[in-house]
Amino acid sequence: MLAARELKVANMNYTVHPSAIVDEGAQIGEGTRVWHWVHICGGARIGKGCSFGQNVFVGNDVLIGDNVKVQNNVSIYDAVTLEDDVFCGPSMVFTNVNNPRSHVNRKNEYRRTVVEKGASIGANATIVCGHSVGRYAFIGAGAVVTRDVPAYALMVGAPAKRIGWMCSCGERLSNDIGTHACPACGIHYEVGGNHCTPI
Repeated sequence: MLAARELKVANMNYTVHPSAIVDEGAQIGEGTRVWHWVHICGGARIGKGCSFGQNVFVGNDVLIGDNVKVQNNVSIYDAVTLEDDVFCGPSMVFTNVNNPRSHVNRKNEYRRTVVEKGASIGANATIVCGHSVGRYAFIGAGAVVTRDVPAYALMVGAPAKRIGWMCSCGERLSNDIGTHACPACGIHYEVGGNHCTPI
């Protein structure tokens, strides 16, 4: 079994498995771990304390914040931004072209996708390009996101629909309109018809 090796680049220490490819120019923050058969392109900017599981691809025009966890078999293509504390479950999918054709070059038509702080995306979910996933939103396994997702929303299905709200700690909140406390951590939220806000 191959052991990971330690690299030091621009005074930042991070771990790269020998089977991984990190192209010259990639910026990777301290404490980040890059595991088996990962490919990080040279234009990628990655924060501190991240983890990239087996067979992950990170494109050139990608910005990733601190403490982001990317599980096995995820490709983060150009025009995707992941803010701090985002979780990407195994084999979930990002896209960057709305109407791809093999014989038509649409690299100048990439649509940006932003996953905001603390959001979680479940295994095998798909995030269609040109949309944002709000802070601490929770995208269920296998969901297909085709529109902007509000902060703290719990989204499931294809196409994904909101079925409730989630606390920043990951526990489900009451869907009833009014003020509610998280049963796990006690944070209070104001829940409305289309919004959930910590108070």
